[in-house]
Amino acid sequence: MADIGETVLLRNVEDEMKDSYLRYSMSVIISRALPDARDGLKPSQRRILYAMRQLNLSPGGKHRKCAKIAGDTSGDYHPHGEGVIYPTLVRMAQDWAMRYNLVDGQGNFGSIDGDPPAAMRYTEARLTHASVQLMEDLDKDTVEMVPNYDETKKEPTVFPAKFPNLLANGSSGIAVGMATNIPPHNLNELIAATLLLLDDPRTSIEQIMEVMPAPDFPTGGIICGYRGVKEAFHTGRGRIILRGLIRIEDTKDSDRQQLIVDEIPYNVNKGVLIKRIADLINDKTIVGIADLRDESDKDGLRIVMDLKKGVIPEVVINQLYKFSDLQVTFGCIMLALDNGRPRIMNIHRMISVWIEHRIDVIRRRTRFELAKAEARAHVLEGYLRAIDNLDEVVKIIRAAADRDSAKGELMQRFAFTDRQANAVLDLRLYQLTGLERDKIQAEYDELQQRIAYYRAVLASEKMVRDIIREAVSYTHLRAHET
Repeated sequence: MADIGETVLLRNVEDEMKDSYLRYSMSVIISRALPDARDGLKPSQRRILYAMRQLNLSPGGKHRKCAKIAGDTSGDYHPHGEGVIYPTLVRMAQDWAMRYNLVDGQGNFGSIDGDPPAAMRYTEARLTHASVQLMEDLDKDTVEMVPNYDETKKEPTVFPAKFPNLLANGSSGIAVGMATNIPPHNLNELIAATLLLLDDPRTSIEQIMEVMPAPDFPTGGIICGYRGVKEAFHTGRGRIILRGLIRIEDTKDSDRQQLIVDEIPYNVNKGVLIKRIADLINDKTIVGIADLRDESDKDGLRIVMDLKKGVIPEVVINQLYKFSDLQVTFGCIMLALDNGRPRIMNIHRMISVWIEHRIDVIRRRTRFELAKAEARAHVLEGYLRAIDNLDEVVKIIRAAADRDSAKGELMQRFAFTDRQANAVLDLRLYQLTGLERDKIQAEYDELQQRIAYYRAVLASEKMVRDIIREAVSYTHLRAHET
């Protein structure tokens, strides 16, 4: 065989398997399964929302076919096929899965009964106000932009995240050797807790729990006991017992009563739940129910159980909780990526990570705005100097042989920079009037005030925190809309 310049390295197969598996597992952990604690999104979710932003699918605009969205996401940012992208898109549009939807879907996006969504060629979607707030200021150098998989485009490593999405919407995922299961929370309560930590980073978890006592699931239900919540908030791990809400109602027949279920535990399939209750009735495990029917409609969930005469409702309710999924255990594992590393965090640390991220975002945005304002002020200085020496500037330009010679003469005579000289040469005649000079002066004075403000913000962490406080307070007022 001809020598083709290859080098063969002898290596123990156990070492090779160990190293390869570790590289694979870290890839799954960081690039697929776990959310980032800063914006609460996995890479696939982030890429879908970013692709939708690139398509200008704003909340007030038209919906676009999900096939188009999935195709653009797969082709530009997430090369794993549309078949794995579409289910992620669908979940972000399901109000029984997400506390605050990140996608506004139009068409059949499945149901709480476990019905599958329609094919992506039939459904349409656009962004919601919540997802727009996650991506606000993305074009102001607030986060790192990296090349996509084929280096033809740029994509963000994280969103600016105007609100703490990880705790607002929760997250679940299974990686290699670890899993995450973060419950969603009420945004108004979460913002109140965030404001406490903004005011005083030493705020205790007990103080946080006074304003945000427990998770808040999109399907409602009741949390039984407080021990699991306390453990989850303090240690990052805990077991929360969830129950559906069962009401007792009298019927027209005074001897009979009904049990009404209009809230079920999170992640419970309603269709499977009803089938399980029917099986319990048929097996005589529960003998007090005469009839079972699903009266759910577009106005909400409603499961009705007619009780037999003389049956004590509380006994049947306890049996339903014991034998069916009207009572389940939600295992909290507050695991997310903190600075690129998987970490189990308590509630204080999770909110603090978001605040630290927002401080960095505000500073980067301020530096961007400062550089933009200083560049504009620099040009206006050239305008004002040229107008103050208008006759001589016009004379130099008329006497010059070409643009380059005119620019060189202006730079030598008035100490213009290259940018200022080009800007002066681009001026139109009407901009040389006295009225236009007043406008330029007014704009210059305003820019000086803004520059002073930006520099003050960069020099003061208190001002940065005040900006964050104002933004999250605004989010607090729009919590129901988002």
